[in-house]
Amino acid sequence: MTLPESIDRFLEYLEIERNCSKLTIRNYRHYLNRFLEFTKDTTPLSGPEKISTVLIRDYRLFLSRYSDEKSLTLKRITQSYHLIALRAFLRFLIKQDIKTLNPEKIELPKGESRSLKFLDKSQVERLMNMPEISEVAGLRDKAILEVLFSTGLRVSEIVKLNRDSVNLETREFGVIGKGGRARVVFLSESSVYWLKKYLAQREDDYKPLFIRYAGRKAEADKTGEKLRLTVRSVQRIVEKYVKKARLPIKITPHGLRHSFATDLLSAGADLRAIQEMLGHKNISTTQIYTHVTNPQLKEIHNKFHRR
Repeated sequence: MTLPESIDRFLEYLEIERNCSKLTIRNYRHYLNRFLEFTKDTTPLSGPEKISTVLIRDYRLFLSRYSDEKSLTLKRITQSYHLIALRAFLRFLIKQDIKTLNPEKIELPKGESRSLKFLDKSQVERLMNMPEISEVAGLRDKAILEVLFSTGLRVSEIVKLNRDSVNLETREFGVIGKGGRARVVFLSESSVYWLKKYLAQREDDYKPLFIRYAGRKAEADKTGEKLRLTVRSVQRIVEKYVKKARLPIKITPHGLRHSFATDLLSAGADLRAIQEMLGHKNISTTQIYTHVTNPQLKEIHNKFHRR
């Protein structure tokens, strides 16, 4: 089997067996195609059995020194994504009894430490008060901000919501998140209040919970699917109100997810419960919030630090 053929088979495996999203498959295709192009330009390979530690070392060097036509280089985290995709590909080959390099021999570069961006309670309040609620688009934006902070949903999850999938009476509903993992999320009283106000202003029976109002409405079909907000649209909405509120932190929809988690932890919520609400596969992912929300550390600092 040639290397391109084995990559195609791996991508089919992700789609059929792993039920990965189209975005995940697209990303894996992008990373593996770059590896394929690298091998063509350096040492053309007849098949996956020719992948060696020497080749991987040269590939890592290539990623480290890579720059595009605009002289933009790859961040360390992006270099890691390329190697993670390659390791997953090699694991698949070994599972299929195809001789190749042991994926454990590919070490990931040490990641850059990134500060966790989140809003405190007063900053959240400022942000929530920014939308103009006299118009339906402003009510929609207000509802989006409230739901993001109330549920900790990913932006890719909130744009998929339909009107009939959100139970405003029980204030809870199910979502299928990253990796196809199902979980239950909960709405605050405030988010339910603004969702009801927004939906009461809707003069349509369209399926999506959040729709756009700019552009030509004539494009809509009976379900309103063409009017569904995109991920980028929600990102722009959050960005708009962060600027309007003049917040000192550049917060994205994912930053509101961070704010949701840190707010719960600061109030004493259990880490395992927050892991469930966020839909994290591993508790280690949720633990990134603990170092900024440990009230005991602050008490120790106040008690023992010399003023």
